[in-house]
Amino acid sequence: MTFIKKIKIHNNMIKYTRILLTGTLALITISTSAQEKLSLSLDSAQYYAIEYNKKVVNAGLAVNEANKALWETIAQGLPQLDATLDYSNYFGSSVTFQGMDITFDPTSNLNVTASQLIFSGSYIVGIQTAKLYKEMSETNEQKSIQDIKSEVSTAYFHALVAEKSYDIALKNLENLNSLYNKTQTMVNVGIAEQTDADQVSVQVNMLENAVRAAERQIENAYNMLKLQLGVTADYEIKLLDSLGGIINKYDFQSSIVSPFNIADNLDYQLMQVQEEVSEKQVNMRKAACLPTISGFYNYTEKIRKPVLDFSPKHVIGANVSIPIFAGGMRKAQVDQAKIQLKTVRNEKELLTEQLQIQEKQLRYNLKNAVEQYENQLKNVEVAERVYNSNRQKYEQGMISSLDLTTSHNNYLEAENTYISSLLQLLKAQIALEKLLNEL
Repeated sequence: MTFIKKIKIHNNMIKYTRILLTGTLALITISTSAQEKLSLSLDSAQYYAIEYNKKVVNAGLAVNEANKALWETIAQGLPQLDATLDYSNYFGSSVTFQGMDITFDPTSNLNVTASQLIFSGSYIVGIQTAKLYKEMSETNEQKSIQDIKSEVSTAYFHALVAEKSYDIALKNLENLNSLYNKTQTMVNVGIAEQTDADQVSVQVNMLENAVRAAERQIENAYNMLKLQLGVTADYEIKLLDSLGGIINKYDFQSSIVSPFNIADNLDYQLMQVQEEVSEKQVNMRKAACLPTISGFYNYTEKIRKPVLDFSPKHVIGANVSIPIFAGGMRKAQVDQAKIQLKTVRNEKELLTEQLQIQEKQLRYNLKNAVEQYENQLKNVEVAERVYNSNRQKYEQGMISSLDLTTSHNNYLEAENTYISSLLQLLKAQIALEKLLNEL
């Protein structure tokens, strides 16, 4: 159950707080005089982007436009009513008829015409085609929503990973600074050599660079997330979900074995509608060879009558337009539509083959990502134990600074590889969910 609760807070700084709940607290928006603040879970970030991202908004507008186009097509076959008002002045002109002079007085008429389309093959096929375009626009909207959810998820993951990398680098920097101070103290009392302190100092400098690089990655990740959310750059965003919580949210093994129904894939659905549209285009060309029948009623009110007036006020009639010969043009148009239909069907078969191959590849990618993640998680634990053990040995003078820095580099490499494998795992999950239309 989703609902929005608005709370008015009478304060000079805070204008309002909006809370979006999906079972649990998901989104908090705080508007201040300085900037807007968003606290987002992954789900609420997706919902927010669906509401405000310009691409999704435009996709919704395209659906509205398709609805209007459908009604425009239907309206062409409904009764039409037109009125015209005319005025004619002959500047006193006259003619002589059988010895009489007849002067042309000014005339004015009000004509009201009602018409109704009775039969048109093109009109019937046109309505069917307009409905297909409406269906296509709705599927495009669903695909836009699916795409933005995928992009928001990826940006959310990148932001969390960037923050995790920063925390790891900062924690290691603090530990190495502490170790450097201890080493320098040992050098000052003659227990260790200056090269040992210098070796640790090099590691400290490297980690300081890593911390600054991580800060830049965080900024880039949040800017990308803001772009996907459709908010301005001055928004402050806080992420409510953690990497651990997101990992626990997914059942990777179930995703690997979940069935794939190609008919559920949005790309396939779009291609299927495109095939139907091409079929209607063939029918449209054929319908152009059929007659068109319409009826009309005309009423003329004589506002200013001429001297001699023999035209009736009421006229009812029918029009029949029969295509007879067009030099082979219509047959050529039908043949072109058939060729386009065959092309679309070939593209549909190609897409089917691509999706089937993509399914196998994405399942393999996810399975491999799970294995890599589990292995790297173990490697981090082992590398951390080795580094902590070597640090104790180093402080006791049992190993050299070179051995310590080597184990520390191995630990950092294991951490970085673990973070990378975690990101790849989440991206592989999202890619498979998108293919299966489960996102």
